[in-house]
Amino acid sequence: MTKALERREKLRAALIRAAERMIAERGLAGLKTRDLAREIGCANGAVYNLVADVDELVLCIGSRTLLRLDEALSAAVRAGNPSPQETLVRIAIAYCDFAAENLELWRALFEHRIEPDKEVPDWFVDDQLKLFRHIHAPLAALFPKRGTEELGITARSLFSAVHGMVALGLEQRLVAVPLPALRKEIALLVRAMLDGLIARAS
Repeated sequence: MTKALERREKLRAALIRAAERMIAERGLAGLKTRDLAREIGCANGAVYNLVADVDELVLCIGSRTLLRLDEALSAAVRAGNPSPQETLVRIAIAYCDFAAENLELWRALFEHRIEPDKEVPDWFVDDQLKLFRHIHAPLAALFPKRGTEELGITARSLFSAVHGMVALGLEQRLVAVPLPALRKEIALLVRAMLDGLIARAS
């Protein structure tokens, strides 16, 4: 790697880290390229020599957030009772805790909208879909007769229910729920959904 390329890669990494801190502190709406350029010591226009546009920058940060979320969910899977039901409860609570601890970065995953004429890159879609393995595996153990597609739909439905509770429960302006209560309610919801699915399957 030439010195010029090495310097560019270091500057790009610094840009991504600075943008990540900015979103964590200010939220997605507070991401300003002029402030980023000043922080990493380059001209404002030079930011676009490091990333194609703001969409790419935000997706790179989103990928880093998803990687840390993946690590948190993996730890939850290993953390206790190996039964599929309790594993899914731990995963749901770990998701809630991650969102609470990384609120603005987590929100940015869902708030960001790329330009209408652009498609979400395959690598970012893969980063998202990879997380569903944590839900899919215990569901497959619970419902061995279900096919991959049906399990995928159940996994997405379970995620949507938990995500909705987390999103509303952490909403500070409307219906915020204290985190201990939110964690308890999420556990109740997941157990109730699984009990219903098991009863229906039998």
